[in-house]
Amino acid sequence: MNKLKHNTTILFAGFAALLGTATITGCGSSEGKTEAKKETTEAVAPALETISLSKDKLSSIFTSPAELIAYQQVDIYAKEAAFVKKMNVDVGTEVSAGQLLTQLEAPELTSRIAAAESRLKSQEAIYLASKANYDRLYKTSLTPGTVSPNDLDQALARMKADEAQLEAAKAANKEVTIIRDYLEIRAPFSGVISARNVNTGAYVGPSGKGSELPLFTLQEQKHLRLVISVPELYTSYLSHKNEVEFSVKSLANQTFKGSVKRLSGALDTRLRAERIEVDVINDNKKLLPGMIAEVHIPMPAQDSSLVVPKSTVLNSTTGVFVIRVNNNKAEWVTVQKGREADGKVEIFGKLTPGDNLIANATEEVRDGSTIKTTPKKN
Repeated sequence: MNKLKHNTTILFAGFAALLGTATITGCGSSEGKTEAKKETTEAVAPALETISLSKDKLSSIFTSPAELIAYQQVDIYAKEAAFVKKMNVDVGTEVSAGQLLTQLEAPELTSRIAAAESRLKSQEAIYLASKANYDRLYKTSLTPGTVSPNDLDQALARMKADEAQLEAAKAANKEVTIIRDYLEIRAPFSGVISARNVNTGAYVGPSGKGSELPLFTLQEQKHLRLVISVPELYTSYLSHKNEVEFSVKSLANQTFKGSVKRLSGALDTRLRAERIEVDVINDNKKLLPGMIAEVHIPMPAQDSSLVVPKSTVLNSTTGVFVIRVNNNKAEWVTVQKGREADGKVEIFGKLTPGDNLIANATEEVRDGSTIKTTPKKN
């Protein structure tokens, strides 16, 4: 019996020793995992690189599509309803100012002219008769008692009335003569006929009264306008000194140059852009009205501004920000972007030169969070 108790005591002591060893081993393993986890956490959060904010002059080149249009262009209609008698030009004809383009005929106009001339001659005769009558009465009235003052006054009034009628007849005759001149349609300026919509014998008239389409379209093609729409962001850098380079797809190996001649001085309400124009001399007519050009306008900086690398600017769903470091705290600062060039961008906001900004801004750096930083190496 004593021997059995002794053996049981030994077995229990051995089991307790084995359990203690296992417990110590388990505790050592847990402490090792905690230390490994701490080392891993410290490795995932390295120091963030920062840059010092400074001012600089940023020069850029504005690139945009533009349109070439004729320096002058006009749709030519008939002033009076008439028939086309003769066509002197066709599409592609180069004309000079004042050249006869087409002749029209209006048979009823001949009758109007004859009636106006007849009325004019009649009024001239009436006026001459009344004037002669007044002159005779006036000379007679110089002898006292021969002509009553009332008769003389009536003769004078009749003469003035006939004179007024004569002036009206002259005006009516002149009007008909001017209308006759409209039957000869001449070029208002030198250019090229780019469209012709009628043939001999066609009935024509003013727009909507005989003609839905113009007789001709005349364009000045040796002198063109390059029309560019410049967004609001770039309008403050524009002036009449800006040089412009442009190219067109049909002449890809050639570059054309010009300078800004006209600025509209207002923004288009639809595009929110300012219209500017460049005069283009096109004596060889290689460039055609309606071509789309690719333009490049150098825009040198006028004043220094805050300039940062593009990576410093954070484009978030809630706005545009830079992340400033203030006492090891991240501070999101709202900014507006200006021009961009060579990987840099102008920014405008509540910032001052010398502020430290996160060089590579991301949304992972929360506003107000504590961060470690290190200056970025150049």
